[in-house]
Amino acid sequence: MEALERSVQALPAMHRMGRSGTPDPEALERALDRFRWICFPGFFGPRDGAQSDVSGFLHVAVRELCDTLQPQLVLAARSDRPDATATDAVARDWMLRVLEATPRIRELLHADAQEALAADPAARTLEEIILCYPGLQAMVAHRFAHALQCLGAPLVPRMLAELAHRRTGIDIHPGAAIAAGLFIDHGTGVVIGETTQIGRCCRIYQGVTLGALTPELDRGGNVQRGQKRHPTLEDRVVVYAGATILGGQTVIGQGATVNGGVFLTQSVPAGCVVQAPRPEWQLKKHV
Repeated sequence: MEALERSVQALPAMHRMGRSGTPDPEALERALDRFRWICFPGFFGPRDGAQSDVSGFLHVAVRELCDTLQPQLVLAARSDRPDATATDAVARDWMLRVLEATPRIRELLHADAQEALAADPAARTLEEIILCYPGLQAMVAHRFAHALQCLGAPLVPRMLAELAHRRTGIDIHPGAAIAAGLFIDHGTGVVIGETTQIGRCCRIYQGVTLGALTPELDRGGNVQRGQKRHPTLEDRVVVYAGATILGGQTVIGQGATVNGGVFLTQSVPAGCVVQAPRPEWQLKKHV
């Protein structure tokens, strides 16, 4: 015990003892679920009367979302705003503005679900996509987290993203800017970095990485921040399974297709298909 105590005291960055707390992952998980209730009333959350009393359902869901999320936003705000009164006001403002943005978020999620229905022959109904598709569930969390990220809320957006990552295997940084109609098929192993930009009606399959090259260091040996490090996909781009696209200056032009297994660090003109070298084969030698 003495050794453990010395370790804690020697590494102050590794503990929060005697300081304000951090947001609670379990509370944020409840908040994410309540947000999903609001996005898809009657699919998730209380079902009694959901079809006939939309107003009552939404009042319950919004109240529970606020009661759960706002205290976590306060804790996050206090990490860099020591004035408790100011942080309460800031958290209330974030909460209100996220609620104001939610009708638009629902429109974006509707476009995401419609693109999935159009793109996947295995999908029979929109209900199947809403209830079963991990790509859409990842987009619920991302569009929620992205709204908070754009408001400047610290820590909470990234924690929401990691909750979705754990649930779906899809890792989307809350800073990524994604237009309407993204379909992530299967989704396991998809990585979308912070400064990625994705246009309308794009399709991404499992194992795709939209990532960054090794970052440059400044003269002090520190990573340079605040630069675009991840690629841009213009409208109607398709990226098949296992492709890797890296670099902030890499732009995949409108309507282009990147085939599976491709490794790209350069831009692709609109309407082109990029493919890896064709595989070679030979007959086995019989022993």
